[in-house]
Amino acid sequence: MRNWPLFDLSITTPLLELRLPSLDDLDELADRAAEGVHETGFMPFFFPWTDAEPAERARSTLQYHFRAWSSLTPEKWSIDFVVVYEGQIVGTQGITATSFAVTREVGTGSWLGQRFQGKGIGTEMRRAVLHLAFAGLEARHATTEAFEDNNASLAVTRKLGYREDGITVHDRQGKPAVTRRFRLAREDWQEPPGFAIHNLPACLPLLGLPG
Repeated sequence: MRNWPLFDLSITTPLLELRLPSLDDLDELADRAAEGVHETGFMPFFFPWTDAEPAERARSTLQYHFRAWSSLTPEKWSIDFVVVYEGQIVGTQGITATSFAVTREVGTGSWLGQRFQGKGIGTEMRRAVLHLAFAGLEARHATTEAFEDNNASLAVTRKLGYREDGITVHDRQGKPAVTRRFRLAREDWQEPPGFAIHNLPACLPLLGLPG
């Protein structure tokens, strides 16, 4: 799209494609949300959107992406990719920043349909947006945060070389819950083979960077 080049941005890896979703992609992503993202009785998210009924989970997935598109500015942005594995939309991987031109720091967040977990997809999709951050945007740091009982997310984070950066206590459904914060410095990141970023230059002004 000529006036919104982010829709042409994508990242390819040996296993996956990450791209800005079409409306059909979003519909399929909403199906993944309706099918389920985690086990019953476990809540990995700050906002418990997955506690809703399947149809509401699907609708809220669409609305989240629409809001992200409409609120993106060079000063504060969130790019939320759909993750394509063997021709199917299997989840979403986001990368966010505030005042990136100054801070050179990004955050990441994601979810993966439950039936696609345990295949190495979560690690590779995070690695893909780290490649975008460090190789494409010249970030200095990437951060992430997960509840201390979210073992899958913590395992991905540690595998990718992040270092612990403190804890935060949250109100999770009326009970205190601790998250662990992590930070990955550019010098600790290793560029992965076979990863490629497509159509980034036209997107840079939308992210506060010179084109």
